[in-house]
Amino acid sequence: MAGDRPGWRACVLSGAVFAVCMVGTTLPTPLYGLYQEKFEFSELTVTVVYAVYAFGVIGVLLLAGNVSDAVGRRPVLLCGLGFAALSAICFLSAADLGWLYAGRLLSGVSAGLFTGAATAFVMELAPPGGAPRATFVATAANMGGLGCGPLLAGVLSQYAAGPLYLPFAVHLALVAGSAVVLLRLPETVRERRSLSTVRPRRPGLPPQVRAVFGPAAIASFVGFALFGVFTSVSPAFLAQYLNVHNRALSGLVVALAFFASTAGQLAVGRVGATRSLPWGCAGLLAGLALLAGALHWDLLALVVLSAIVGGAGQGLSFRGALSALAEVSPAGERAGVISMLFVVAYAGISVPVIGVGVLTGPVGLKDAGLMFIVCMAVLVVTAAVYLLRRPVPSGTGARGPR
Repeated sequence: MAGDRPGWRACVLSGAVFAVCMVGTTLPTPLYGLYQEKFEFSELTVTVVYAVYAFGVIGVLLLAGNVSDAVGRRPVLLCGLGFAALSAICFLSAADLGWLYAGRLLSGVSAGLFTGAATAFVMELAPPGGAPRATFVATAANMGGLGCGPLLAGVLSQYAAGPLYLPFAVHLALVAGSAVVLLRLPETVRERRSLSTVRPRRPGLPPQVRAVFGPAAIASFVGFALFGVFTSVSPAFLAQYLNVHNRALSGLVVALAFFASTAGQLAVGRVGATRSLPWGCAGLLAGLALLAGALHWDLLALVVLSAIVGGAGQGLSFRGALSALAEVSPAGERAGVISMLFVVAYAGISVPVIGVGVLTGPVGLKDAGLMFIVCMAVLVVTAAVYLLRRPVPSGTGARGPR
């Protein structure tokens, strides 16, 4: 085991860099109320500002999701950190709504560059035989970073000066430190090609991946849709209906969903990839039911339980999906396959959220949320039935560097 320590150290450090990038993507969550007061925009605008990020992710994943397979992981991740820094600068400079759109779009580009490349990088840095643990490091870094964003911004904006500036200044410093760490990590792609050889390709999957990808993508869509609603509109619901105006508390509620996802991912090792997907769907359904109760009875306790239960269900289903796909993907196309899974996931985190924002005007935030829950419940039940009839084969995770 002593000989494996350098590999695990590199694996964990790459996961930390991954987490820092993802912190920036959810950093504005508890601050939207302050931006609404400053720039005077509606709840629909909040959801659109939020979703612009997801469209940036999807665009990059479709156009360049496999670029790190050619040019290497580190160059792509360094570019991702650069876009994360530009996003923080946009928020620090925000003088009108346009700066928020730009900051969110740049944040989405950063996340799009990171998601597939960083996940593959973390897995490939692990010592031989460490793929299951490395898969957890990658997905925990992703979800843990997403959870730390609203918590960090909530605490800093509530208890320190400059609530719209300090969180982004801190993140900018973290990004700079991450760039230094990344430059010290080894490259894992051994047969690199010139960037000029990379061409955008139509969405597609290797034939051996398609049977696994369908159910994995369905579960990922629903899980990320639940996260999207928590991240974009739950602070407004807490303030309007539960009189919760403490930004640290609202940030904590959102963070709990992502931290519970990390716990759910940890449980996959015991549950197994085959069972984790249907069990994850059950957790998502329970989380949706609890959220419906919270909206109907205005109970903070149910909001918290919904975040925990739904987050755990998302973690079970998402890590199971990632493990299965990493197992069946060819080494040279692994980042591209992972990127396609994230395309579906980020469609879930954006499209339903905009739907909630559109409905908020005519029917109100509560009824819009309940309509969302009904739609997602139908989808998650359909996914669960599909998974029970055609279970995803259990995998051991990704292979090592190529």
